[in-house]
Amino acid sequence: MSAADSPAVSAAASSTPRAVVIGGGISGLAAALRLARAGVRVTLLESSDRVGGKLHAGEIAGMPVDFGAESMLARRPEAVELARAAGLGDHLQPPAATAMLWTRGELRPLPTGHTMGVPGDLAPLAASGILSADGLARVAQDAELPHTDPGEDVAIGAYIAERMGREVVDRLVEPLLGGVYAGDAYRISMRAAAPPLFEAARAHRSLGEGVRDLQARAAARQQTGPVFMGIEGGIGRLPLAVADAVRAAGGEILTRTRADELRRDGAGWTVRAGERTLTADAVVLAAPAAEAARLLRGAAPAAADGLAAVEYASMALVTMAFRRSDAEGLLHGSGFLVPPVDGRTIKASTFSSNKWRWNADADPGLFVLRTSIGRYGDEAFLQREDAELVSASLKDLGDAVGLAAAPVETRVTRWDGGLPQYPVGHLDRVARIREAVGRVPGLAVCGAVYDGVGIPACVSSAHRAADAVLAVLATLAEGAGDRRGE
Repeated sequence: MSAADSPAVSAAASSTPRAVVIGGGISGLAAALRLARAGVRVTLLESSDRVGGKLHAGEIAGMPVDFGAESMLARRPEAVELARAAGLGDHLQPPAATAMLWTRGELRPLPTGHTMGVPGDLAPLAASGILSADGLARVAQDAELPHTDPGEDVAIGAYIAERMGREVVDRLVEPLLGGVYAGDAYRISMRAAAPPLFEAARAHRSLGEGVRDLQARAAARQQTGPVFMGIEGGIGRLPLAVADAVRAAGGEILTRTRADELRRDGAGWTVRAGERTLTADAVVLAAPAAEAARLLRGAAPAAADGLAAVEYASMALVTMAFRRSDAEGLLHGSGFLVPPVDGRTIKASTFSSNKWRWNADADPGLFVLRTSIGRYGDEAFLQREDAELVSASLKDLGDAVGLAAAPVETRVTRWDGGLPQYPVGHLDRVARIREAVGRVPGLAVCGAVYDGVGIPACVSSAHRAADAVLAVLATLAEGAGDRRGE
């Protein structure tokens, strides 16, 4: 029986520092890997039967697919670097990105020259047909309005509607933000969800001018290569590879193991998980907000209060496989987004076999696509049976692209409470949570609730937490060395 299998595992039993990571999503895994490779003895606890959280690879009709997030932003380095560090560098693959917008009864091209749906150039927007003539005229008025300072924070939808009108928010900004947060643009913090746009709004007289400046700066940096990146076989392979790397570095990963209690004991920590009790020098909490609040109620009550106030949105993914002969000639591009204002059930559809070469190559006779359903505050439909979600998706697909065939196989994946919401003031709340956590030695938090919901943001949050823990452990080691020297 190993030490980790015994009822009590003591950090004091070895001079090697010990840390417990609670939560086996990509944030917890990235934190565990950073700690393990720094020489810390790591145990990661995951309450479900698998690691990865919302990154989940699987199969439909024998074809590999993602049942969760399917790509990562490549212009930020953290996620791509983690994939390479976990041995997946040769499997990175960019998508075919030619997404459309299904609005006002037609599939329309997403116009160039925008940032998060906010136009900097009216010509491609006008050519797309997304806005009415009145909507275009309202966008043009932005250049004539006096500067509107967004202050310390503002709802992105409210600010843009004031400058450019509601139509650009409802038909462009909302579907793009919805794909990331499943949220409401009129509630989402501009400072938290679109910081470059927030700073541009503060610095420039008009919003369009700020967008043009952002694009000019990006061009001056001469960023090349794909904006997004996937992994052959599915982005859900990433957490599995990181978990293998954690084990290879001497770490331990326990699934089906829920942390029941987290307690500060003297200079260390005690974590009770069922019949197992672990002691550690440090803890990284990478759990969703409600779970983190429960565990922090005793050690950091102010942080627990802040986390308990975080709201989440739920969503469902409907993945379907068709015979390619039934889909040939109907499906082009990588998919489309749907503005909520159009009253459809689905908010997006991804044509996986067009978007990912590895998916198309798996079975040339089949075509895989998926739809997403559910937004913040509009989730009642998610309570329906799987068959109803499939039927609603097929109806919308029929209206959008004329698809009339029956699928070979379907799979509904539900992410209940999967996406934290970033309302106005979110970053101030996060700062207060981190301040409260920082007052407790050997404790750090990370995850999608703090610094962004994308994979690179989660990895960055994990590294920040791991580095904070490593700094504390280094201080403890120095203190122990000084005492031995006495």
